[in-house]
Amino acid sequence: MSELEQYDYHLPRELIAQSPLTDRSDARLLVVRRETQTLEHRFVRDLPAIVAAGDGLVLNDTRVIPARLVGYRTQTGGRWEGLYLGSDDHGVWKILAKTRGKLKPGETVTLQDREGRDTCRLMLLDQVGQGLWAARPETDEDVLNLLDRIGRVPLPPYIRDGQMVDSDRETYQTVYAEKPGAVAAPTAGLHFTPQLLEELQNGGIEICRVTLHVGLGTFRPITAAKLDEHPMHAEWASIDAPTVSRLNAIRAAGGRIVAVGTTAVRTLETATASGQLQAWQGETDLFIRPPYQFRAVDVLLTNFHLPKSTLLILVRTFGGDGLIRRAYDEAIRERYRFYSYGDAMLIV
Repeated sequence: MSELEQYDYHLPRELIAQSPLTDRSDARLLVVRRETQTLEHRFVRDLPAIVAAGDGLVLNDTRVIPARLVGYRTQTGGRWEGLYLGSDDHGVWKILAKTRGKLKPGETVTLQDREGRDTCRLMLLDQVGQGLWAARPETDEDVLNLLDRIGRVPLPPYIRDGQMVDSDRETYQTVYAEKPGAVAAPTAGLHFTPQLLEELQNGGIEICRVTLHVGLGTFRPITAAKLDEHPMHAEWASIDAPTVSRLNAIRAAGGRIVAVGTTAVRTLETATASGQLQAWQGETDLFIRPPYQFRAVDVLLTNFHLPKSTLLILVRTFGGDGLIRRAYDEAIRERYRFYSYGDAMLIV
């Protein structure tokens, strides 16, 4: 069995959540206790009774942009889909493109809005590898305004084949999302409501924020048989000096750092690469896998992840391989809801 095959598991299709719960904090919560090797069934709304006063809760405040683009090849009329992944100071976009046939540098794509109306053209400049293209929109409109007007919420394909409904614009976004740049939601954060955050703060939990703009690195499948041969796409992340000071003070006073989601983990662990948590911003391609030793995170709140994914590998590395395998088996047996709109697990 290859290294990657060890991270496979079977999930009944009906357990893949297709929409969120009406009240986000009503999601089920599987509490995984490493010290006692035990599992406990709770709800996300119970977090104030589980997380202790003096702990620090770290949220990723990235904001999902409507990055999924739909249109057609201007010359042939062939259907075209794209995913906006960012742009440089010269207005050149980086996109992941999908169509029948072979795209050529210099051809244009006509983008369509959510009502199917033609909007502007996108000139394909050059292929930059692995299905990615450099492209330039033939418009002076600000990129975020343009995407907000014509883009779709970039749902993963296991939710309604990636087809958004209007409510996804709100539900596929954390209530504390602030800094636009992600092409997928930091899904562990989808469970929080303003009321739950207030309750946690009133209980003496300090809430801190970092930013990681979720991109291809988080959800691109692993194709290499050996984990150390998998190239992680870099994602932009940031943690500022005041947040570092607060987190170091929490730890010094005996509190725990509770990371909300794998993206918060990767930001914190990247910023602790020197051995000490420091203010930092830049690109991270950190792929957490055995025998990684965690330096910055004590507790992890996370959703259930796809088989053979970098996220599942991170979670099993953090929680202990056998215990997290058992937790997944239990979640399937108890019919938890899986993936982006699904339930959660708290590893303490």
